[in-house]
Amino acid sequence: MSAIVEIENISKCFGTVRVLEDVSFTVKKGSVVAIIGASGSGKSTALRCIDRLEQVEKGRIRVCGHDVTGPGLDLQKLRRDVGIVFQSYNLFPHLTVAENIMLAPRLVLKNKRADARKRAMEVLAQVGLAEKADNYPSQLSGGQQQRVAIARSLAMSPQLMLFDEVTSALDPQLTGEVLRVMEGLAADGMTMILVTHEMAFARKVADEIVFMHKGRVWETGPASILDAPATVELRDFVGNGL
Repeated sequence: MSAIVEIENISKCFGTVRVLEDVSFTVKKGSVVAIIGASGSGKSTALRCIDRLEQVEKGRIRVCGHDVTGPGLDLQKLRRDVGIVFQSYNLFPHLTVAENIMLAPRLVLKNKRADARKRAMEVLAQVGLAEKADNYPSQLSGGQQQRVAIARSLAMSPQLMLFDEVTSALDPQLTGEVLRVMEGLAADGMTMILVTHEMAFARKVADEIVFMHKGRVWETGPASILDAPATVELRDFVGNGL
């Protein structure tokens, strides 16, 4: 399988604080990579750099054929290929579920309303919410809103999906709803990078674990490294149940 994401020796500072230091890893097409680590280890920053929501000071990133760190990057084309879902749902409260999903295909892809509606219904069925198409976000639970946010990204038919601690604000039952959707995406072959504290989920679905510590990639490997860490830092992290 060819690499769909190549991150080479990237570094990033916020002011005088260095949050990423010489970070490198690759993601193969169709694989699931889970980035884990304590708060402040640089996980979410690394993810945001992939979608050019943050710019690196040093290093190189290639994503879906786009040179993310190059001067000629077409951001709109990059974000057609890369979907990102955050902890907050960011749904427009005055639009129905279907209208939230139809917005980007209509504005960015210039799809006709009927085609955008058809695509919205397809992705809503994929996340188990077809019956909620004409509801408003306020009528949904947090887990349902997060599933709509996932559907909204899927509507653009991305090559890569990024998930940034998408279950952090949800209770265990709602977390389960969202994780089942993500597990289904993985089973369907979607290339995914997820920042998560859900270790059981990471063990189950991740093809590769990237453990970050103090802004660096500290340890990488298959999910089995969570059961037999090579470093004291990962052993302590897993042992703390984080």
